Amino acid sequence: MTDTLDTAAVQALLDKQAITEILIRYCRGADRGDADLIAEAYHDDAIEDHGGTFKGPAADYVTMLRKVLPHAPRMTHATTNLLIELDGDLARAESYILTFSRREEGEGEPFDSLTMARVIDRFEKRGGRWAIAHRRLAWEWNHEMELKETWGRGAIAPDPGILVRGAKKPDDLLYTWKWS
Repeated sequence: MTDTLDTAAVQALLDKQAITEILIRYCRGADRGDADLIAEAYHDDAIEDHGGTFKGPAADYVTMLRKVLPHAPRMTHATTNLLIELDGDLARAESYILTFSRREEGEGEPFDSLTMARVIDRFEKRGGRWAIAHRRLAWEWNHEMELKETWGRGAIAPDPGILVRGAKKPDDLLYTWKWS
């Protein structure tokens, strides 16, 4: 009995992994205020349709994010329910993005916001590189709540001042930690 390697199946796995990492890096870019990571997710001529808040060239969207993200509130994006359908050098990816954001500045009382959106991305593989060619976003739901942070009512950290906290680029641990 001889084992044969299904190279098409292996290539499909590699392509899906590449697309998955692009989507996760995109969310990392939003959370860390690193617009370069978001820019890398798109082809130069890509279109971004952000569900009613922006529609146009992805390059213009990234330009706007370069101004907004460094001063945006604390956010955490989680990519879930990812389904990627391949068709040669084209792919359609559907994913859900659950976003938590802390709104401490502005008018009124500070609050936390939990939002679910769904994105449908058309990926294209050009020159061996997968990237988003067209993105459409649909807002699913939003829930806002009183800002109340007790770190598990003290179980995680009785003194939250000792906790290492996430930050924007370049101050976040991701950018400051010496890996070697």
